[in-house]
Amino acid sequence: MTFLAGPAGLTGSGGPTGPQAQGLAALEQRLAYEMACLQLPAARWTPALQHQGQTVADVAIIGAGMAGLALAAALQHRGMAVALYDEAPAGLEGPWATTARMETLRSPKQLAGPALGLPSLTFRAWFEAQFGAAQWEALDKIPRLQWMAYLRWYRSVLQLKVHNEHRVTDVLPRADGLVEMHLQHRGSSLKAYTRRLVLATGRAGLGTGSVPPWTQALPRTRWAHSADELNHETLRGLRVGVVGAGASAMDSAATALEHGAQRVHLLVRRPDLPRVNKGKGAGSPGFVHGYARLADPHKWRIRHYIHTQQVPPPHNSTLRVSAHPNAYFHLGCAVQGVHEQDGALLVRTSAGPIALDFLIFATGFAIDWAARPMLRYIAPFVRPWQDRWTPAPGEEDAELSASPDLGPDFEFQVREGQTCPGLERIHCFCYPAALSMGVITGDIPAISEGALQLASGLAGLLYAEDHEHHFARMQAYAEPELLGDEWVASPLPAYFPGDTVP
Repeated sequence: MTFLAGPAGLTGSGGPTGPQAQGLAALEQRLAYEMACLQLPAARWTPALQHQGQTVADVAIIGAGMAGLALAAALQHRGMAVALYDEAPAGLEGPWATTARMETLRSPKQLAGPALGLPSLTFRAWFEAQFGAAQWEALDKIPRLQWMAYLRWYRSVLQLKVHNEHRVTDVLPRADGLVEMHLQHRGSSLKAYTRRLVLATGRAGLGTGSVPPWTQALPRTRWAHSADELNHETLRGLRVGVVGAGASAMDSAATALEHGAQRVHLLVRRPDLPRVNKGKGAGSPGFVHGYARLADPHKWRIRHYIHTQQVPPPHNSTLRVSAHPNAYFHLGCAVQGVHEQDGALLVRTSAGPIALDFLIFATGFAIDWAARPMLRYIAPFVRPWQDRWTPAPGEEDAELSASPDLGPDFEFQVREGQTCPGLERIHCFCYPAALSMGVITGDIPAISEGALQLASGLAGLLYAEDHEHHFARMQAYAEPELLGDEWVASPLPAYFPGDTVP
C-alpha cells in the first residue's frame, strides 16, 4: 500500500515513517485530520438549559483522571455539553504523579488505553512522535510519570476543559430532571447543575483504603495506607512493615527502601505469592463486551474467582524489592493486631511478634459510603448487590456484596421500598461498577470501550427525554434542498406528435 500526498507524513509502506522528525505538532495535525474524517466532534444537539441563571451541563463528571478524561472526550465527540470537576491542581489528577509509586505501568505498552479508536490519540503515537519508532521498540513498560505526561497532552489536544481545585461536597438528585452539586473552590462555596452526573473517582470510588479496625487505636503518624500521600523521607532509618503482597505492597516497600528505611518487612498472609493473573487470562473482546450480559451467577463466579485467586505483583516490582538485602518476605504471616510498646509498634502475627516503627497497609479498598461525605444524601438509597443476590455457601464476598447494583447505563438503582427521585441520573464509572459492568469501568485495557458505551447510553437517555424538543426542531427545520427553479411544471393532459389520443 502506498500513501501519496496525504496528512502529516503518511508516505511509503502504509504508516508514519518519520513523525518524530516533526514532533507533536505533526501528530496533532494528523489527529485533527482523523477526527475530521470521522466528523468529530459532532455539533451540539442538546438544548441549552439554564437554572437560576447558571448553565446546566448535559453531563457532569466528578474526577478528571484517565476515566473521566476518556468519558469527557467521548461525550464531547457525540455533541454533548460536559462539565469536568477535579479537586487536584491541573496536571495532578489521578494517582500517577501523586500516590502511585510504581516505576512503570503493569499494562502492556501496546494497549490503546483511552484513545477511543483514534490511532493518533494512542500513547504509542504520542511516544513515537517525540522519540521515534526505534525507541518505541526498545521500550519495555511505560514509565509512570510518562503516562501522566501523555494524559496531560490528551487533555490539551482534545481541548477538554477541567474545573481543577473544585471539591464536590454534596450531590443532590432532584425530581425536576437535574442533579445539584455543591462545591468548594479556593475558599468559595459554589453550586452547579447537570442533567446527568458521572462518578469517575477511581479505585476507591465509593469508599477508601481498606485497613483493619484495630488501626483506629494507633496514632495516625504510625501508619498509612498505600494510597495515602506519604513523605517517604520520614521513613529513613525506620523499621517498616508492609502488609500485603500485591503491586501496591511491592511498590510501597521498594519506595521505603529507596528512601533509606533501615529494614522493610513484607507481612504476607498467604503461604506463597500469587503467580498467575487470572483476570488477564479472561481478557478478550468477548469478555469486554459480553460480561454485562451474563446472568448473576456467572458474574459473581467470575469476580469472586478473580478476588480469591488475587492478582500477583508485577515481576519487575518484586525484583525491585528483593534487590535490597534489608528487605524480608514473611509468608504465612497474617497480621492479627498491634500496640505501642516502648516507643515501637509491637505487631502480633500468626508467625509470632515483630517490633516495627511504621506500618503501611497495602490491603486494597473498601466500599465505605461514610468515607465519601459528598454522597451522603444518596448513600442510604443505593441498592447494593447483597439486595439482589445471595451467593452459595463458600462464595461469600463482602466486597462484592457491597458493590452497587447498576442499571444498563451504569446508573444507580433505588433500594426496594425506598424513594429517591433522580437517583437514576447518577452513574458509576469507577472500580466498584466492575461486578455489574465488567472490566470497562476504569483500567487501561478496556477504558475506551467503557467510555464509548457510557457516552452512547447517556446520549440515548438525553435524546429520549427531549423527544418533543427534537420533534419540534424537525418540524421547524426549513433549509431547502430545492429552490423551485430547477424545473417547469407541465399541465395535463399533454399530447405529443405521434401519440394515440384516447
